[in-house]
Amino acid sequence: MPHPFDLSLYLVTDRRLTAERGLLETVEEAVAGGVTIVQLRDPEAKGRALAEEARALIGLLRPKGIPLIINDRVDVAAAVGAEGVHLGQDDLDPAAARAILGPDAIIGLSVGSLEELSASDLGPVDYVGCGPINATGTKGDAGGAIGIGGFAFLRSHIALPMVGIGGLKAEDAEAVMQAGADGIAVVSALCAAPDVTEAARTLKSIVEASRR
Repeated sequence: MPHPFDLSLYLVTDRRLTAERGLLETVEEAVAGGVTIVQLRDPEAKGRALAEEARALIGLLRPKGIPLIINDRVDVAAAVGAEGVHLGQDDLDPAAARAILGPDAIIGLSVGSLEELSASDLGPVDYVGCGPINATGTKGDAGGAIGIGGFAFLRSHIALPMVGIGGLKAEDAEAVMQAGADGIAVVSALCAAPDVTEAARTLKSIVEASRR
């Protein structure tokens, strides 16, 4: 059984956006505001540097019971004992990741279209990241924006927990939740926020209100 996880407010890190404040400080402030799960995404970091970042984040997050997910790098997730990995369509396939990381790992998969869904084996997957809902500047290889309608359409075809991602801000959160999301994933809405804790608190309250 995978580690328990809560997708309500999913932070995806971006070191370029957190440079002034620092990665650890940003994550700590985001968690104080209600972030429930954190993905370390740093495509420019080599393996050793990424592992060091991951270990530092595990030291911060694990005592609080918040899972750390590593983007793309199954090897780094295995090396540092992170709670899971998030895979894109071009990364190692979920079955191979499951074989490496074992039954306790949380495995997420990005799906942005019906074509990608039909090409995906969701058997080993624990949750799906769906988007980009809006056009986004934080991920160069993200596909075209699918909008709330695209998310809702994919939601109707996917039984797994789903989180919406892609240029999301506070004003989008309610619509994403009403389209069937289990949570929202944000990058710049927290990493670039002047007050990270307050921004997280606002997002979390919208997510929770949408559930009631």
